[in-house]
Amino acid sequence: MNRILPLRIIGICTALVLALYAGLAFFSDLVRPDFRAGDLFSGVVPPDDVNPTNARLATRFSFDGDLLANDASAKAASVLHRPASDTTKRTEENKAAQDAVTSALKVSPIRPALWLTLSTLKAQVGEPTTPALKMSYLTGAVPVDVAFSRVQTVTSSVAAADDEIRLLAQSDIRSALANRARYAPLLIAAYVQATPQGKSLLMESAQMIDPKFKDILLRY
Repeated sequence: MNRILPLRIIGICTALVLALYAGLAFFSDLVRPDFRAGDLFSGVVPPDDVNPTNARLATRFSFDGDLLANDASAKAASVLHRPASDTTKRTEENKAAQDAVTSALKVSPIRPALWLTLSTLKAQVGEPTTPALKMSYLTGAVPVDVAFSRVQTVTSSVAAADDEIRLLAQSDIRSALANRARYAPLLIAAYVQATPQGKSLLMESAQMIDPKFKDILLRY
């Protein structure tokens, strides 16, 4: 009898933990924001209440990678699309969004668009972007609209001087040029706004991938 009682207690505790976990998972599914990191770079306009209170509460107790990633993306969307007018407030909101993104990536790191989100947030406040950009490339493939946004980030920052980034970025430029009808004007705009290293990256990549497009860039 004395041996059975501890086993029963362990069984009851295990059942309670599993029930609590299942309840949290169910609640997470209900309150998860319908906004992902890729939406930030796909022209999707986030709704005003993209980050509801219930979702913010759920993230405090959840290890659901999708919930944490979507919540972090929602916070980043608010910072990037609706920045505060006050400089101090804008910096604080950016830091909070970065913290949320970092927490999500610790739980679920194989999210290239979310790494790009972190890089974009860092660029907004003048922080180094190269490490997060590298992780964006190394954690998987992305849709072409995200790839183009990554090209913009690389060519407009010091990341364009990094040899590894330059090599990795060629795949994004190739994807954009494969959809030349849509992305040629955007690549030209990126070239005009690029740093000297960014311009040379676009020029060298165009020479290898589409020499005719290089001739177009030479006009600008």
